[in-house]
Amino acid sequence: MRTSGNSGSGRSAGLGLALVSALAFGGSGVAAKPLIEAGLDPLHVVWLRATGAALVMLPLAVRHRALLRHRPALLAGFGLLAVAGVQACYFAALSRIPVGVALLIEYLAPALVLGWVRFVQRRPVTRAAALGVVLAAGGLACVVEVWSGLRFDALGLLLALGAACCQVGYFVLSDSGGDAGERAPDPLGVIAYGLLVGAAVLTLVARPWTMDRSVLTGTAHLDGTPVPALALLVWIVLVATVAAYVTGVLSVRRLSPQVAGVVACLEAVIATVLAWVLLGEHLSLPQVAGGAVVLLGAFIAQSSAPAGGTPAPAAEGGAERELSARGTAA
Repeated sequence: MRTSGNSGSGRSAGLGLALVSALAFGGSGVAAKPLIEAGLDPLHVVWLRATGAALVMLPLAVRHRALLRHRPALLAGFGLLAVAGVQACYFAALSRIPVGVALLIEYLAPALVLGWVRFVQRRPVTRAAALGVVLAAGGLACVVEVWSGLRFDALGLLLALGAACCQVGYFVLSDSGGDAGERAPDPLGVIAYGLLVGAAVLTLVARPWTMDRSVLTGTAHLDGTPVPALALLVWIVLVATVAAYVTGVLSVRRLSPQVAGVVACLEAVIATVLAWVLLGEHLSLPQVAGGAVVLLGAFIAQSSAPAGGTPAPAAEGGAERELSARGTAA
């Protein structure tokens, strides 16, 4: 639930939560890759991730069971788009196009969020927010080195674009009802039921009964260092999913979908840096430069909506600033 406070501390907390979410999401690939190399199918990793997180959040689902009566569409949408849709579309795209291309297309989501805010919600967006999106997209192109191995595959590109659209749903639905005061849906309840719905959908897609369960009782290798596979799975479930979704949804409630979406682009930078440190995947000069550009774009976007007390005129992006200044989440 948002509060009416306009203090800068609420915005700073929102940015901190967004950064924590990007760090948590960014660490998922580093933990998942050794499991995949050890013999798990990527979709099985996704299913384990969603199902494990759903079980962890199950007590919160029971506590907020009233949401099933009051906001069933929100819960279904969050599970289908923010959990199952993003994961399934992204991993399906990876089977047809290079990882870098798929990641870049998925993180066009902030631009699509601005389009949603401007043309669907009919709210003005600031030039700074649009510039931040452009810079972040350009920086991401360098981070993922989109020019290496680029090949056209219509279905693969369509799947990656589907992941981007589902990512938009994540940011928009995370903000849904945040300005409804005491009637706002509890974000933790929304996440809990979203994970339950997502796990159910992914069960049909991933067919976990065909999974090689022996991998989970063995050892995976993190850049040559043996690590218990179960420990990596625990990290993916608790940090890269539960903590990532909780901090991500709360950051959207404190900031706004468009601002939080651009800050989330840092996930690609974090994922690349972690892969460099933990997996030995070295960064090139264009990747380092691209990471700096993503940081610049995120900074420009988040500073485009100061938490001031007086709404600015529409021509100056006042509606966006008012939305972003409304305060805090649960």
